Amino acid sequence: MKGYYFITDEKLSFKGNISSVYAAIDAGVQVIQYRSKDISMQQMINEAAKLRSITSKAIFLINDYIDVALAVDADGVHLGQNDISCKEARKRLGSYKKIGISVSSLEQAKLAQEQGADYLGVGPVFCTTTKSDAGAPLGIELIRKIKAEVSLPVVAIGGITLDNAPRVIAAGADALCAISAVASKADVKEEILKFQKLFVKV
Repeated sequence: MKGYYFITDEKLSFKGNISSVYAAIDAGVQVIQYRSKDISMQQMINEAAKLRSITSKAIFLINDYIDVALAVDADGVHLGQNDISCKEARKRLGSYKKIGISVSSLEQAKLAQEQGADYLGVGPVFCTTTKSDAGAPLGIELIRKIKAEVSLPVVAIGGITLDNAPRVIAAGADALCAISAVASKADVKEEILKFQKLFVKV
């Protein structure tokens, strides 16, 4: 897991989720996470199924909803601290599906690893307005601490821009997500490639 990590956001998207995911794939994104909060479960399944059909070249994950992931045969899920536990998710998904866990402390990161998570989402690194319940910014030092004591890949998220992304990568992030800096732009592929190039240098 390396490079830009794409998360859908229909509220910010300039041309819609389908178009944005096509652009992300064209930009060589390895992981695509489908995140939607304000539609029904059936609508979510319908859209996720469409995205699943075009993401054969990437790992396709569902945010929060295991039932949606199972319904569309996604590659796994990404879970927050208030969602079902990683251990329980593993029971439902089986050993071959991927599970990512959002963490905001070293202790949470260690627990996620103990419970069998495949990767960590660490953030918010900086101040963000994309997720209303994201919490206070944690800074890049937490990334360094987690990378020193936990062997899982780290995806940094929250307030990341092209200006501060090099610091995030230098701190040890294996991948990063910058929703606002990409999803709202007319040319999603072009914006993602700017972030992808930062990883080529390291």
